[in-house]
Amino acid sequence: MNQPTANQRKSTPAPEKRGITQDAVIIVPGIMGSELRDAETGATLWGLSTVRWLMKAWTRPGGLAALHMTDAELEGNTGRIQPVQLLRHSAWTPYLKGCEPYTDLIAAAHACVAHPDAVLEFPYDWRLPIASNGRLLAAAARRHLTAWLNHPAHAQARRARVDERPGRLVFVAHSMGGLVTQAALDPLHDSELAGDTRAVITLGTPFHGAVKAAAILNTGRKTPVPLPHKQLRELCSTMPGLHDLLPQYVCVLNDNDARRLTPSDVEHLGGHRELARLAADFAAKRTAIELPGHRAVAGTGQITAQSLTLRDGVMQTHCHTVRRNSDHTFIRDSDNNLKLFDVQGDGTVHKESAAIGGAVSTLPLQHGAVAADRFALRAVQELLRDDIHLGPPMGGPGCGLDIPDLVSPGQSWDLVITGVHSPAGISCHITATDGSTAAPLGPRLRLTGRHLTATATLPAPGLYRVTVTTPDRRQVSQLILAADVTDNGS
Repeated sequence: MNQPTANQRKSTPAPEKRGITQDAVIIVPGIMGSELRDAETGATLWGLSTVRWLMKAWTRPGGLAALHMTDAELEGNTGRIQPVQLLRHSAWTPYLKGCEPYTDLIAAAHACVAHPDAVLEFPYDWRLPIASNGRLLAAAARRHLTAWLNHPAHAQARRARVDERPGRLVFVAHSMGGLVTQAALDPLHDSELAGDTRAVITLGTPFHGAVKAAAILNTGRKTPVPLPHKQLRELCSTMPGLHDLLPQYVCVLNDNDARRLTPSDVEHLGGHRELARLAADFAAKRTAIELPGHRAVAGTGQITAQSLTLRDGVMQTHCHTVRRNSDHTFIRDSDNNLKLFDVQGDGTVHKESAAIGGAVSTLPLQHGAVAADRFALRAVQELLRDDIHLGPPMGGPGCGLDIPDLVSPGQSWDLVITGVHSPAGISCHITATDGSTAAPLGPRLRLTGRHLTATATLPAPGLYRVTVTTPDRRQVSQLILAADVTDNGS
């Protein structure tokens, strides 16, 4: 066989890199997923990389005081605090447990675009109303698309695609970021933005809210709580962004009936009545805004609060919820008692709140890890590459993981793995997130009833990651903080 000459080899065009999109991508993080700094001093108020900073923020009285909403901010005079970038390091929050960095998600997006300039990271002040951040995102999206359409790499990418169409927008949004994206697509901000959007992929977005948001407002009411939980409650009590995450579905169980959470309920729980009213009004308007080409990824298999009961201003959460018949009446048993269903979720957002729309993928993951899991990242990349198959089936056995969010160093605590019936092939490892502490050995698993359990101990203060791997190679992980907390005030 004749070999090509040097001139022939030189003139042969190189094959195009597989799966490079001509579209512009915007990554929108979740609550507490953006680094924040003081606009005047430049001091970082949330999101520093060191575990030492994280420990001081949560275990020192007043460690998060600078993040509290001021009267001026509640009146709409913002700018005191500036968002800097998406989180590059693991962070921890009581109840919300932990947020993994967005570095892998950012890298996954960059692998699919024609030039780094095609990817926009949209950090935002997650304390503020979602509606306000939506307006900012709409303006940023228009600027980003305009700049990209005039970029030389855009024209080159178009020529490599079959349809040679101009680039459009693709939003990749985690948690609260999905609600911010939905708010941005309100035609009142930019009547052409939805038409210029090819797709939206949401990862663990609480479209109908989350009971855990209400639990945060009620944390420790009339009972002593650790200092980090108390500080989160005080931070969120007047934070519009947290109120925008309150459950907007029927979730309050009361005397064999069920109803929605009211602004009065929120006030009695420890929240802000007017912020709750505004959040409910905004949620009603937001549900009418369609998400073009929407693909939802929802975490499943985790023990998740889905409903609540109220008694004397104190709430109790429950891992089950009601469902309706086709005529919208509640499903009841033969004795006319409410039938309760456990649909589980990602530990923060229950499945039926995140799994909306016709294209839904499920993954057995914790909320903070949804945007970092390899299967979720594969779904993101397939959507960016405009592949109608969107990767492998997303469901699967996997497992659930239930651990405390805060423990004391040197004291034992319980770890529970759900959804599996034998320790065979299950591995569990606990590692320090920053490598500053020698990783302890994984706990020994034992079968207890229908779950696997273990007793573990963390040797020193720090932020740790618990990772469980199942025989099908699915992983579920959660962050846990070990800290010496002496303030138990309520």
